[in-house]
Parts: sequence; C-alpha cells; structure tokens
Amino acid sequence: MTERTDKRRFASRPGNPESWIRAAETKPNGIAAGDAFTARLTIDVTPELRGRIKVAAFRRGITVTEALRELLAREFPPTAGDQP
Repeated sequence: MTERTDKRRFASRPGNPESWIRAAETKPNGIAAGDAFTARLTIDVTPELRGRIKVAAFRRGITVTEALRELLAREFPPTAGDQP
C-alpha cells in the first residue's frame, strides 16, 4: 500500500494579517488605500446594530467602512488649528 506524503491543506493564511482584510487599492487620487488611513478603530456594537449598519451601507451601494468614515467625518469635522 502506498501512502501519500504530500499533505495538502484546504487554505493557507497570508503571512501579513493586514492582507487578510483587503489588499491596498489605488484610489483615483493616486494614494493607495493602505497609505490613506493609518489608524484602526475597534468598537463594540450589538448584533442588531451591526446588521442595521450593514443593510444601510448595502442600500447606499457602499461598504460599512465607507459609511462609518462618512458618519465620523460628519460628526467630527476638522476644527481650526487641526493638523491634516
């Protein structure tokens, strides 16, 4: 009887965890998505609120990330003296 020596895995993980989320895409302004945003924000929300956010973003034809960035930018506009 012959045994297989070649172990195949279902899927392999990328070496860089950031690439799991999304590969950097070049925006029309020439800035890669990974370079445009330098901080990650984690919040806890209920499953119901998460669902409502996802549905609202889908109906607008945007991602949840884009919807939340717009919301935060609207609620917290830059003030005089802020650094870009």
